Amino acid sequence: MPRMIRNSVMSLLFMTALTGIVYPLVITGIAQVAFPGRANGSIVEENGKPVGSALIGQQFGGPGYFWGRPSATTPYPYNSASSSGSNLGPNNPDLIRAVQSRIDALRAADPGNRRPIPVDLVTSSASGLDPDISPAAAIYQAGRVARARGLDVAKVRDLIAENTRERFLGIFGEPAVNVLRLNLALDNLK
Repeated sequence: MPRMIRNSVMSLLFMTALTGIVYPLVITGIAQVAFPGRANGSIVEENGKPVGSALIGQQFGGPGYFWGRPSATTPYPYNSASSSGSNLGPNNPDLIRAVQSRIDALRAADPGNRRPIPVDLVTSSASGLDPDISPAAAIYQAGRVARARGLDVAKVRDLIAENTRERFLGIFGEPAVNVLRLNLALDNLK
């Protein structure tokens, strides 16, 4: 019996060291060599300073910036320590009010824009931190951004096209525009 206990404890210690220390270190080392940017959080830098992550949405509120998907995180929007969706169903009055207030805010920011509002501008993602919007959502905002910055709308649309990531291998996922990268490209226009 003592031999079985000793073998069991030794197996437990071995597996704990293997799966809790060795395996994570090996995988981290491989990731650091093969994909250093991704392994370190896909940090976006501007002039050598980190300005955000390409994987986590940020709030942009000014009229001269593209706005991302709304965030459902608590206690404040875009809280990366509290990633979650709202869990509100389509008939929930709170969700309906939230979507209507987002529609009202978009209409108030660009009163002349009567086009249908893309759904990703009024609903949050499952994580509440989606960094991307659809090309349609970016194009919807192009007129407001162009006017606020004194730019030609065609120039802003070209910038959207340059920052649109196509489907992976041409079939997986949907085209998307990273809001942080698009706003940085806007700031870098001369």
